[in-house]
Amino acid sequence: MAAYKPVVVQACPKLGERITQDTLYWRGYKTPVQIKEFGAVNKIDFSPVPPYNYAVTASSRIHIYGRYSQEPIKTFSRFRDAAYCATYREDGRLLTAGSEDGNIRLFDISGRAPLRQFEGHTKPVHVVGFLSDKYRIFSGGDDYSSNLWDIPSATEIISYSEHSDYVRCGCASKVNADVFVTGSYDHTVKLFDARTKSSVMTIEHGHPVESVLLFPSGGLLVSAGGRYVKVWDVLKGGQLLVSLKNHHKTVTCLCLNSSGQRLLSGSLDRHVKIYSTTSYKVVHSFDYATSILSLALSPEDETIVVGMTNGVLNVKHRKPEEKNEKSQKKRQPAYRTYVKGKTYMPKEEDFCVSKPVKRVLRKYDKLLRSFQSSKALDAVLEPPIMLHTPEVTVAVMQELHRRGTLKSALAGRDEKQVNLLLTFVARRVIEPRFTPVLVTVADMITDIYQPVIGQSAIVDKQFLKLQEAIGKEIDYQEELLEVLGMMDTLFATFTKKTDTGVEENKTSGLTEIIETNTKY
Repeated sequence: MAAYKPVVVQACPKLGERITQDTLYWRGYKTPVQIKEFGAVNKIDFSPVPPYNYAVTASSRIHIYGRYSQEPIKTFSRFRDAAYCATYREDGRLLTAGSEDGNIRLFDISGRAPLRQFEGHTKPVHVVGFLSDKYRIFSGGDDYSSNLWDIPSATEIISYSEHSDYVRCGCASKVNADVFVTGSYDHTVKLFDARTKSSVMTIEHGHPVESVLLFPSGGLLVSAGGRYVKVWDVLKGGQLLVSLKNHHKTVTCLCLNSSGQRLLSGSLDRHVKIYSTTSYKVVHSFDYATSILSLALSPEDETIVVGMTNGVLNVKHRKPEEKNEKSQKKRQPAYRTYVKGKTYMPKEEDFCVSKPVKRVLRKYDKLLRSFQSSKALDAVLEPPIMLHTPEVTVAVMQELHRRGTLKSALAGRDEKQVNLLLTFVARRVIEPRFTPVLVTVADMITDIYQPVIGQSAIVDKQFLKLQEAIGKEIDYQEELLEVLGMMDTLFATFTKKTDTGVEENKTSGLTEIIETNTKY
């Protein structure tokens, strides 16, 4: 009796992921640490000076976390209602934040009570920040106004009421101490100069603006709103350079890395996209559990912190660089020790002993060897095999069909098993590598279980799904054939034109020769 030959599973090449320097760099973070806050995290801001602590604004509190601490090292809770947009000053000594009651508070990092309180807004203040001279604060609120405040005197310097909807984001220029930018739900971004009484530039974003960002040079401005991230050239009067649409839902936050060569955007679609600031193409992306509201990167790209709508703070730390110190290891045998004797050719008088290789059969192969067709099919219909290695399931079905026992293996099944079979066939029948086999399987299932249609709502639903999947695939094939016909027509036209051109050249050449002969 011949030895049993295992089922041959057709190997299909997988499209490998392109590994770039960006992929390696952004994958170099440890497993994230998750910290639960009291509410949705609306702002994260890193201190510009070592040890690079970061402020997290959530609910009615501002928590200060150390770089590696999972518990807050300091808390500011002098808010009656929600706090917004806690932001550090450039020297890391002061912190300012807006609030639901319309007041702006200024805190000393070493204290707890507010140093100053700025009153002037009539509605919640969602945007606050320091100008680069360190002695003035800008703010934006739901009363449509953008204000400028003097820190030493705690007074309002100027108020701009140019927006027609809530002001929800803003940033200050690091180059010019008088320039700051605000973004509003009226779809506009306005650039203000403290030396003038009105805005000096208005940019139409096209959607409610959720976040704005100025490049360190001050020449480029990035705005985010709707599904779009747009880059504008401020030096050219607000000319649009590029519009990016890589998110599926509203983009809520923007961030630059320490070198300014990578732009990060977070969205309600649970993704953080990383763009190159030279080509503006996505070079990497992170996936998170829920929608993202805030995002921050430490000054040395050592820590990335993401705040989400469910109040969870996701913190990733960069893995430490491996030291290339040569450890004293036990000296291993030389390579020639392992290959010694492999090239030896036996002589006539030598007696060769071959070591039998034990072949380990898989469960479905053992069942097929003992002609248990139905149980072999059951073995490959288990969820782990169906989901991760569907080619194994299809290979066993093909082997059963070759033996002529596929119909008997499919018959005699209960509602749950038929539902499992139809689910697999409906999902995989449209894949070209499985289509020839699964069309035959679908045909047999329909013939066997046609008499019981209408007795089970679950099975009927799966049959309808199978019908819909096959119908859609047929429509796609018809559309592709139409496109193929159009392309054939175009190619035929190009060929005719080329042939005509060649004939004309030949004709003109003959004419020239005849004329030349006539002259002679």
